Amino acid sequence: MKKIYLYTAAMCMGGLLSFSAYAGDEDAAKEMAILFSSGRAVISDNQAHINNAELGDKALTGDVVVAKAKEKYKEKTGKDVSDADPNQKAILDAISEVMKDAQPLINEKGKGFKGFLPAVFAGQVATKASEKLAGKAIIKLTAPKELVRNRKNRPDDWENKAIEETFKKAGYEKGKPFSETTTADGKSAFRYIQPEYYGQSCLSCHGEPKGETDISGGKKEGAKLDDLGGAISVTLFK
Repeated sequence: MKKIYLYTAAMCMGGLLSFSAYAGDEDAAKEMAILFSSGRAVISDNQAHINNAELGDKALTGDVVVAKAKEKYKEKTGKDVSDADPNQKAILDAISEVMKDAQPLINEKGKGFKGFLPAVFAGQVATKASEKLAGKAIIKLTAPKELVRNRKNRPDDWENKAIEETFKKAGYEKGKPFSETTTADGKSAFRYIQPEYYGQSCLSCHGEPKGETDISGGKKEGAKLDDLGGAISVTLFK
């Protein structure tokens, strides 16, 4: 977990120390969320390519996806991914492993829809990255309860409150994350959650008409462009 250490006179200034530690956690969590979403965006960009039944080897390896995720991260933040940051390294290593495991499916010739959707990829990456961080941090893809298809992604009480009482509040600034220092699993933690909204490519599975079966076999939610569709949650344990 990323920390900021203050020495000498700053150690006597409780307010400054608290603010600086908070700011460091905020930056670390935000960077994790951006890198995570960047990797998922690569899979979204390549959905038609992945589902091309006429092509075998898609040349979409772990190295390729990691490189493209790094490019997107730099476009969003203006800086390079830090390979020395254990949180970011865990996400990149998880992306690489998920893509390695998925190669037989992705490269299967003669099969169109593979079921390797951005949300599936993100869920697998979140699980592996959180395992690698071994209790120091957790990253998770979640959504409003009524939109969750995979029960593993159901929001916990803190996430649900942020979604229902903050993100859904009339006039809340679109895209603005919510964060606070609180507890998780009985331990002190910094929690950060970033709202996400349906893009045009999402509506083929989540749009209208509501209740219609989509290509994955799920039921469309009847969502419209820019509706709140999910969130990326990051927990940094103290």
